[in-house]
Amino acid sequence: MKQSKIWIVVATVGLSLSVYGQQSKGGITPGMLDQIRQSYNETPADKAIRNAISNNNINSLAVNADSKNNFDTYFSHKVNSKGITNQKSSGRCWLFTGLNVFRAQMIAKYDMGDFRFSTNYSFFWDQLEKANLFLQGIIDTHDKPMDDRTVEWLFKNALSDGGQFTGVFDILTKYGVVPAEVMVETNSSESTARMSNLIGLKLKEFGLQLREQAAKGDKVTALEKNKTEMLGTIYRMLVLNLGEPPATFTWTRKNSKGEPVETKEYTPISFFKEYIEGDIENDYVMLMNDPSREYYKLYEIDFDRHRYDGKNWTYVNLPIEEIKEMAISSIKDNTMMYFSCDVGKFFDRDRGVLDVDYYDYDSLFGTTFGMDKKQRIQTFASGSSHAMTLMAVDLDANNKPKKWMVENSWGPGANNGHLIMTDKWFDEYMFRLVVNKKYITNKVTKILKQKAVRLPAWDPMFANEK
Repeated sequence: MKQSKIWIVVATVGLSLSVYGQQSKGGITPGMLDQIRQSYNETPADKAIRNAISNNNINSLAVNADSKNNFDTYFSHKVNSKGITNQKSSGRCWLFTGLNVFRAQMIAKYDMGDFRFSTNYSFFWDQLEKANLFLQGIIDTHDKPMDDRTVEWLFKNALSDGGQFTGVFDILTKYGVVPAEVMVETNSSESTARMSNLIGLKLKEFGLQLREQAAKGDKVTALEKNKTEMLGTIYRMLVLNLGEPPATFTWTRKNSKGEPVETKEYTPISFFKEYIEGDIENDYVMLMNDPSREYYKLYEIDFDRHRYDGKNWTYVNLPIEEIKEMAISSIKDNTMMYFSCDVGKFFDRDRGVLDVDYYDYDSLFGTTFGMDKKQRIQTFASGSSHAMTLMAVDLDANNKPKKWMVENSWGPGANNGHLIMTDKWFDEYMFRLVVNKKYITNKVTKILKQKAVRLPAWDPMFANEK
C-alpha cells in the first residue's frame, strides 16, 4: 500500500509538471528537461574538471600559467610616495584615496616623512553631514507617498560609509583637516558596519517621525527644528564611537629625517588652508569612461553629494584613450590622481596584480564570457567598486602605456601595498579618474561649459565606492 502511495505522488508530480508546461509557456517542460540532460555527455576531461572544482577554489584552477611569466614591475614614470594607509574593515576608500592625493603633495613640498591625515576626523563630519542630507531630504519630500522613487531611495540609503571624490571636497572645504595623531582611529572607524547600521536605523526612525509630523500639519520650520534635535542624538552617537573632533590643536612639522621644523597651533580650517593648496572644489574634474552613455557630455548625478549644501558631483564622459592622455600628463608632472575601478575582476590579491588574461575561465568551463564593457555595465555585471590613487605608468618606446600602478589603502601586502594593472585591464575595468584641470584638454574645457545632463540618484553606475 505504501508503494502505491509513492507511485501516485510521483505520477501526480509528473502530471502537474506536464500540465504546467502546457499552460505556461516558458517553463521547463519534461521534454525540455530531457533535451537538456541529453545535451550533456560527460567526458573524462569533464570528470577530471568536476573533481578538481569540487575540492579547489575556481580561481586557483583558472590561473593562466603563461601570464605569470616575465611580469615586469619596472615603471618608466612614477610619483614618489611614502608609507601605505589601511582603511581596515570600512568603506572609506574614497576618503583615504582623496587624502592620499593631498598628502603626497604635502610630503613632496615640505620634504616630509610618512605623514598622514586623520581619516577619522573627516569621517566623523562625513557621517554627520550625510545624516543631515537624509533628514532634510525627508523634509523636502514629506508630501510625496512612501512608494515615491525618491522617498524610497532615501530610506534605502539613509547612511553609508562609502562615497566618491565629491565627498572629499564637500567635507574638507567645510571642516578642514587634521594630522592623523590629532584624532586617531577607533574600533568603530576601522570597522564601521555596526555603528553605521545603528545610526542608519535611528535615522530611518527619525525619518518616519518627520513624515508623521508633516502628515499632522506641522510646518517645514517645525520639522527643521526637530531635525536639529535629532542631529544632536546622531552627534552623540558619533562621539561615542569616533571621539569628538578637536576645535584647535598644536602640531610639530618634521622633515624626512624626523627633525622638528616648526611648531604651531592650528584650527582644522587653518591647517587645511596652509597645507592643501589650491581650490580643490574647482581645480579638479572627474572623468568617466562609460561606453553605455554618450561620450563628450557633461553629466550630473542627483542627490549624490555628502552635504545637503554641497555640490552634486559631475563628470565628463570620454573614450578611454583620451582619459589615459591626461593621466599620463599628470603622472609625468609628479601628481597623483583619484582613481576608481571594478577592483574585484581578474584580481590576484597575493601578487597584487590586475590582469584580464590572468584567469582563463573559458578553458576551464569550455565556454566563453564575451560581454564587452558596455554590455557589462548594461547588465549590472560591472561597475566602480573601489577607489585608489593612480601614481605610476610604464610607457613603451612609442609612448603608449603597458601597465599602471595604484597606491591602495589596504595596508602592507604585495608590491608593498600597491596594485599593478595591465593596460588591457585598465581599458576594461577603469571607470573614474579625477585630474587637476591644468592637465585637461581644450576639448574637456569646452565640455565643462555644457549644461549637465542630470541622472537619477538610483542610477546603478553611481553606487558609493568602498
